[in-house]
Amino acid sequence: MQIVFLPILIPLATAIVLALLSKNVTIQRVVSAVSTLTTYVLSIVLLFVVRGDGIQVYKQGNWEPPFGICLVADLFSCAMIGIAMTIAVAALAFTFWSIDKEREKYYLYPLFQFQLMGVNGCFLTGDLFNLFVFFEIMLIASYALITLGGEKRQLEAAVKYMAINLVGSTIMVGTVVMLYGFVGTLNMADIAQRIASSPQQGMITPIAMIFLIVFGLKGALFGLWFWMPGTYSVIPAGISAYFGGILTKVGVYCLFRVFTLMFVYDTGYTHTIILVLAGLTMLVGVLGAAAQNNYRSILTYHISSQVGYMIMGLGIYTTAAVAAGMFYIVHHILVKSALFLTSGIAERITGSQHIKSMGGLASRYPAVAVLFLVAALSLSGFPPLSGFTAKLLLIKAGFEAGGWLNYTIIAVSLLVSLLTLYSMSKIWQAAYWGKKASDKPDDTCFSYKALLVPIAFLVGLCILMGLYAEPFIDFFSEAANQIMDPTVYIEAVDPQSELTPN
Repeated sequence: MQIVFLPILIPLATAIVLALLSKNVTIQRVVSAVSTLTTYVLSIVLLFVVRGDGIQVYKQGNWEPPFGICLVADLFSCAMIGIAMTIAVAALAFTFWSIDKEREKYYLYPLFQFQLMGVNGCFLTGDLFNLFVFFEIMLIASYALITLGGEKRQLEAAVKYMAINLVGSTIMVGTVVMLYGFVGTLNMADIAQRIASSPQQGMITPIAMIFLIVFGLKGALFGLWFWMPGTYSVIPAGISAYFGGILTKVGVYCLFRVFTLMFVYDTGYTHTIILVLAGLTMLVGVLGAAAQNNYRSILTYHISSQVGYMIMGLGIYTTAAVAAGMFYIVHHILVKSALFLTSGIAERITGSQHIKSMGGLASRYPAVAVLFLVAALSLSGFPPLSGFTAKLLLIKAGFEAGGWLNYTIIAVSLLVSLLTLYSMSKIWQAAYWGKKASDKPDDTCFSYKALLVPIAFLVGLCILMGLYAEPFIDFFSEAANQIMDPTVYIEAVDPQSELTPN
């Protein structure tokens, strides 16, 4: 179906057009806004099409799998594209009202569209090689966006970020080659069939573990997050909201995809490792956040910590747990992006990212304080916000699954919630409630009200997911049922298939 290709084609075409219009910033803004809104609307349309008509498959050149390249849209991938484009709209609006003119001149908008193309491609691709290709498109665009402005700290962060991701990309392509050598195909549906029918499934386990490392690096799992803190603090606030909300979730999405479709032959081993990593990720990540005094560094460490909750659902590996993990992904993307945008306003006002240099923001900018507080409480799991619902669903699924390891991870998750509240209260106490600090001299007349619109939009969605959780829970339950039965995906991609996984 042609609509499946559009979330990739529209950003690609837009990026090319914007590159040719690089001298006219006003036109770039208009074209970028129209394109992003169009892709956003199409992503919602695609979701309703898939929910009504089932999984949609686009076969390029009408070549049948596994020989041709195909794009696959199921409920999970549609949800990820929809939330990614939601954040793109909010981040772009914030950028329009906050970015300095110099950075706009250096291909900001074409690079942003290339990144949208890469992210959407990762969510839609049906084969591993093109997953690698879309990963690289996303990463190359992010390299350039990190260095936008050419400041020393940006270049230093970019070098580290590039070096680490180049290593990860090298490992990924090597692992794809290894898997191809074993099963003879790169189409994910075909790989799932061949692994399921292979008499030597145990030989795939080392490859599965390497994929766990590769996608864990992208998703900032325990021990693999060291590239984040210095990276997200040097990017313009609007772009950092997209980075913080979406980029690590691409890695999380890939973990959900391959460990529910392909590597499901020994879940007692592979998913137990994932569950242990979930506990370590959420605990060590929140300890890192609690030790920070930089606004964005606290938020960045929390990205990793909260990823632990997401893969907790995958590690428990029941339909209810996977649905809860999906719910948590969407909740966290909204909340984390909103928090990064509040950091942008605070930094613009005070000229600092250090929370002890930001005191008294609540009395002078109450609307910013309220939006931060709602998002922070949701991140910590306060009812009736989306974070409470997400954590409640995970804990309920863990108790239903039973077992000492699940109970242990549940206990860790509750402790992490308390530590999350502590680290968020550090920002509130020092930046919003503390002793009044001086504004930047050139920002004494700074008008921030327009910047509140995208933040309020995201926080409003967060409140909606909490107060009216039932439709969202139903949707993610439906999506989890879909991906927990690999035959549904396989039959949609290759209706002639005679092999189905056990």
